[in-house]
Amino acid sequence: MQLENMQSGRLIKRYKRFLADIELDDGRQLTVHCPNTGSMKNCADPGSEVWIQDSGNLKRKYLFGWELVQVEGRFWACINTGRANALIREAIETGVIRELQGYDQIRQEVKYGDESSRIDLLLDASQRSLCYVEIKNVTLLEPGGIGAFPDAVTTRGAKHLRELMLMVAQGHRAVLIFCVPHTGIQQVRPADHIDPAYGQLLRQAVTAGVEVYAYGATITPQQVTISHSLPVKL
Repeated sequence: MQLENMQSGRLIKRYKRFLADIELDDGRQLTVHCPNTGSMKNCADPGSEVWIQDSGNLKRKYLFGWELVQVEGRFWACINTGRANALIREAIETGVIRELQGYDQIRQEVKYGDESSRIDLLLDASQRSLCYVEIKNVTLLEPGGIGAFPDAVTTRGAKHLRELMLMVAQGHRAVLIFCVPHTGIQQVRPADHIDPAYGQLLRQAVTAGVEVYAYGATITPQQVTISHSLPVKL
């Protein structure tokens, strides 16, 4: 995925979930949109190098959106969670995600389940079971290269696990993919210390037949690309 019209600066602070103040390299200060509703734990330290994107849309209240941050002065992370689905779809279509090849059609945001959910991606092919793919974005880096999910208690994430288990029970294929646009993360684990209920339910889902994979990314200020698989430790 190409990133265009990017500018670099330093993070002053992130606040009100959707806003961040940035100091550009030329000394100007801007308030930009922060496209991440999570806690952004370890990804929003003041003084971090950041890259923001000029939307080119003068009708927007905040012309720029925050895209990348340098973590610990050496790793890159894409904090725009709105890109996760497109990154994973691109990786399926280019053959990077080997486990999800052989499908003829990819649909997005299809209603499913018993809890008023929409699946991120629905893969379809003749003479094959439907494949329901739920995508979760992982940017919480912990010691030892561990990527932990979630970074805050997630009732929505638990709902999605229940829906995936239901799809397996109905004879379909159900897959959870951790999208990891963070160059410092080497493996993914449930964040039991943050949301133990989610970790317990994730292990239950795997036992029920839900497949779980994680894929990392190559990141530059001009491009984010899903490039390699990562181990998931339960």
